[in-house]
Amino acid sequence: MSAVSAGHEHAGRIDGTLNAAALRADTRRQALGFLALLSPGLFLVFAVIIVPVGWLFWLSLFDETGALSAANYARFFEQASYIKTFTTTFKVAFVVTAACVLLGYPLAYLLSQLPRRAASICLVFVILPFWTSVLVRTYAWLVILQRKGLINSWLIDHGLISQPLQLANNFTGVVIGMIHIMLPFLVLPLYASMKSIDIDCLRAGMNLGASPAATFRQIFLPLSLPGLASGVVIVFVLCLGFFVTPALMGGGKVIMWAMRMEQAASLYSNWGAGAALGVVLLAVTLALLGLFRWLLGARATGVWSSR
Repeated sequence: MSAVSAGHEHAGRIDGTLNAAALRADTRRQALGFLALLSPGLFLVFAVIIVPVGWLFWLSLFDETGALSAANYARFFEQASYIKTFTTTFKVAFVVTAACVLLGYPLAYLLSQLPRRAASICLVFVILPFWTSVLVRTYAWLVILQRKGLINSWLIDHGLISQPLQLANNFTGVVIGMIHIMLPFLVLPLYASMKSIDIDCLRAGMNLGASPAATFRQIFLPLSLPGLASGVVIVFVLCLGFFVTPALMGGGKVIMWAMRMEQAASLYSNWGAGAALGVVLLAVTLALLGLFRWLLGARATGVWSSR
């Protein structure tokens, strides 16, 4: 019996080894299959993102004479105008993003509470600005906000002000124009996130005695955070690289990072300096996005642990 048991045990080990080898072979074949399916997308990412960013970084290492140098990065710390432009860029991005959140969240919440037919009609008006060029919309805001524009003329005609307000060719004009352009980019992902929230979760909270405000704060708001985070990231990143609206609405008084890169490349023909500005902007943006992701994860962990 002991010999028979030993034989069965030996056969079991052989079968287990064969099964493990077969499973590893299946895993490798499955991984190769997934890699084959992903290869077109990976090639596209490599060709469209990795190669241009690598070329940008390589170009930033050469000065105007074509010599390998760190002068393009040193200029960022030596000249105060670069620091001012850099801070202005992020200041505009933060202000526009915050204003879009304040305006877009109530709007998306209202759309999510409407019947499907009414919400679809209202969404048309949210998407409608995409049918018009950014350049046309910017010039329209110049007509509205200039010293003799529609707003100042209306306020003066009704005796509300005696002198025209400075609404264009300054920081205020840039922010107003960019809010109008960026607001749909926050409303659309936020509306999709809100619309996917199960209404039964809210009803369960109210059935357990929570007030409408508590239900919104403890259930609806945390569940809508993924959509809000997506909209915030989209708006913030687009604001950092925006060119047309700041160039026109700023009147030359609000210089953003994209405008500085355009000047370095087209006006001074210094591609290395423009590339260095792009690399610095990319690095800082990635760092801020990582910090935002960490804060959002910590916030979500704190919300769920408090429950």
